[in-house]
Amino acid sequence: MWFLLGAPWDSSGSGRGEVEAPSALRRAGLSRLVDVDLGDAPTHITSTERDEATGVRALPETVAAAHTLAAALRSGMTEHPNHRPLIVGGDCSLLLGVFAHLRVSIGDVGLWMVDGHPDFVDPQASDTGETADSELALLVGDGPAVLTGLAGPTPMVNPRHVALIGHRTTGLDPDSAAELARLPREIQTGPDALTADFGIPTWLHIDVDVLDQAVMPAVTYPQPNGPDFDLLSRMLATLAASPHLLGMSIADYRPDLDPDATSAAALVALLGQML
Repeated sequence: MWFLLGAPWDSSGSGRGEVEAPSALRRAGLSRLVDVDLGDAPTHITSTERDEATGVRALPETVAAAHTLAAALRSGMTEHPNHRPLIVGGDCSLLLGVFAHLRVSIGDVGLWMVDGHPDFVDPQASDTGETADSELALLVGDGPAVLTGLAGPTPMVNPRHVALIGHRTTGLDPDSAAELARLPREIQTGPDALTADFGIPTWLHIDVDVLDQAVMPAVTYPQPNGPDFDLLSRMLATLAASPHLLGMSIADYRPDLDPDATSAAALVALLGQML
């Protein structure tokens, strides 16, 4: 059994299309796949100002959004203890709020991160300062203390309990190659990441830009050479069926780039297979 919680979180602060994703996916039938729909947590970010000391965009609002989502997730898991959470973003920064709660309430929790990018940019080096460039780095303790310490003790996720799945590793530009080189060696990558079993409760996160841009153009940073929906479903079947699966999040779908809702329907069908 599952409960649904929306997180209309846009770390750019620009009102980009990700904030409308929870509503758009509900219109495409997502609520019918779960037992309880808790609505949206108010994870609104509107500032575009970068913090001078850290390079992070909308830093105070990002911290507030993380605590807001953590509180909403805590409430949902407390009131529906026999349900797994499905959190729908918004962008990948929502993971900061997810693990701000999980680290405190459960302790060691693993992460299966399915993403076309590693999201391991140093905020000071980021072109934008968006935490969606850096959330995996922040989760494993690499970055400003105000964000790495959202759950108190760091890291929020031990690097040896992270599997990074679907990121592109060939034909990279210099900045992307440098980002990939920053990954801690303990993070599992490559084919083995698809079967990673950490033996602890583990969260599954899907950034929809993992999909090939030919089948999922409705994202901010589309990329070629990714799987289609059928292949992604097969890739994730083992993880979705794992007894260690704690919950799931999906991020970075942009309904403003999907005027006929074709991508929304395909995403709901994918989630229906996984749930």
